[in-house]
Amino acid sequence: MTPEFWRGRKVLLTGHTGFKGTWLGLWLERLGATVTGLALAPPSEPNAFDLARPALDDRRADLRDQRAVADTVAAAAPEVVVHLAAQALVPYGYIEPLATFASNVMGTANLLEALRRARELKAIIVVTSDKVYTNNDSGQAFRESDPLGGTDPYAASKAATEHVASAYRNSFFARREIGLVTARAGNVIGGGDFGRDRLLPDLFRALASDQTLRLRRPQAIRPWQFVLEPLAGYLDMAERLTAKPDSLPAALNFGPSPRAAMKVVDMVERVHRLWGGGSWLAAPGAHPAEAMALTVDAQRASETLGWRPRLTLDQALAWTVEWHRTHAAHGDVRALMLRQIGDYEALLA
Repeated sequence: MTPEFWRGRKVLLTGHTGFKGTWLGLWLERLGATVTGLALAPPSEPNAFDLARPALDDRRADLRDQRAVADTVAAAAPEVVVHLAAQALVPYGYIEPLATFASNVMGTANLLEALRRARELKAIIVVTSDKVYTNNDSGQAFRESDPLGGTDPYAASKAATEHVASAYRNSFFARREIGLVTARAGNVIGGGDFGRDRLLPDLFRALASDQTLRLRRPQAIRPWQFVLEPLAGYLDMAERLTAKPDSLPAALNFGPSPRAAMKVVDMVERVHRLWGGGSWLAAPGAHPAEAMALTVDAQRASETLGWRPRLTLDQALAWTVEWHRTHAAHGDVRALMLRQIGDYEALLA
């Protein structure tokens, strides 16, 4: 990242009260950007946003509320938009499919429609998911050119979001020389994620209460990466699009090498070793369908951005455990997050 680029830059960050949004809001604060956040209230208690307190204009609105979204965009007058807000949980998609489609598909359409009236706009990053691809559980690492699909409501909603972004890019933003790209990130980990039905948050809750963790699919494989890895890619994308709106492909994957993807059970056992204890068992009964194998090929991001993961998985887990130990001891997690961001920036130099 170029600090001179971000200093005073007007940024609209959706989903700023969530896990990834909190980390990005704090990083943008460190870079000196002028950030407006658009999101619902933090999704849990405790939550990273209230603990980290990133300096930004904190606006609460629902993406499904077209008027509220338009008002927030008008107030922010953004030059750069990073769209993270979403219903982000696969299991919840089975419980509330209509809400998932409304938030992820129509919410994105509402945002992009409002951005058509943003006069200073230069770059839009729409963050979707590694689950946008048609997945037959072959274990292949998906490339950006592979077919989009989705056999569950969450995955289908994210694939549909890709189509919405493409339609707005080609119909409206390209003619104004505004860059719009989508980012498809693998599973992110890091301190401050308290979401339900996510592996590491469920694991840390079990450790804190000295309970046995129940795993839905211990043998499932995912492309785990530390939260700052894809965020660094999003920031770089924004800089490049601002300089030249057609300088990047329409979509980029962000994830570790397919060789670094790991089974759920192996992740759990590594955290247990770092923590100094813990137990797990396979959860009995039927569970909502999920792909057993999911990895992405990030070669295109490497070729176009020079992007690559800077942390090994063991380092990423150690940084995550450090956060949760600090929080459990009532330490200053904001200071820790800023230090980890600084340490990560040093790896980018």
